Amino acid sequence: MNLRALIAALLLTLSAWSSAVAAPEGQLTWAVHVSLAPAWFDPAETVGIITPFMFLYALHDALVKSMPGNALAPSLAESWTVSPDSQVYEFVLRKGARFHNGEPVTPEDVKFSFERYRGAGAGHSRRGSRVSTWSIRSGSAFVSSSPGPTS
Repeated sequence: MNLRALIAALLLTLSAWSSAVAAPEGQLTWAVHVSLAPAWFDPAETVGIITPFMFLYALHDALVKSMPGNALAPSLAESWTVSPDSQVYEFVLRKGARFHNGEPVTPEDVKFSFERYRGAGAGHSRRGSRVSTWSIRSGSAFVSSSPGPTS
């Protein structure tokens, strides 16, 4: 068999094989070999290293989060607005969002979580220090306000 015939056969085989490969589907199982620390399940108690955040990302939802192709993708917040001076953020919570026990997620729950994170981070100079108030504007809106320009 000459070289041209061999290359042609190889290309034909590869093209047939690549068209037969199915698109990704199903479930991804992800395994990480670490020893779990109980504090890793609580965002307010987690230390600032990357390992606990792998678990937090899997267990907890955020108002917005980074997704492929979208640095600020909707998550618990279906939409949000930012004031022209970037000091006030208003988030509209996704309808039908529920906790693991079936109870609905409310703006009061979000406010509680942010205030709790701020209290837990009181000893840290950056955690929670850029937001001065959290308030609830309506049944589905949550507002955070900053005291001044951020750097």
